[in-house]
Amino acid sequence: MELLNIIQVVIAVSLMIVILMQNRGGGVSGLFGGGGEGNVYASKRGLEKKLFYATIVLSVLFFAISLANIIM
Repeated sequence: MELLNIIQVVIAVSLMIVILMQNRGGGVSGLFGGGGEGNVYASKRGLEKKLFYATIVLSVLFFAISLANIIM
């Protein structure tokens, strides 16, 4: 059970790093919809796409480990 806690912390830190690496135009104006860049429907390419998939995988792993930790 201690191993699950360590894995959960490692996944949580990794998830935070991946999310923070996804810079979306920056600035506070982007938080309120005032980005004004016009590329709302732009497709993800290269590193941005890999970070997006890594976020999904880490989120699912974190959820699964959390459930396993509750059950045990």
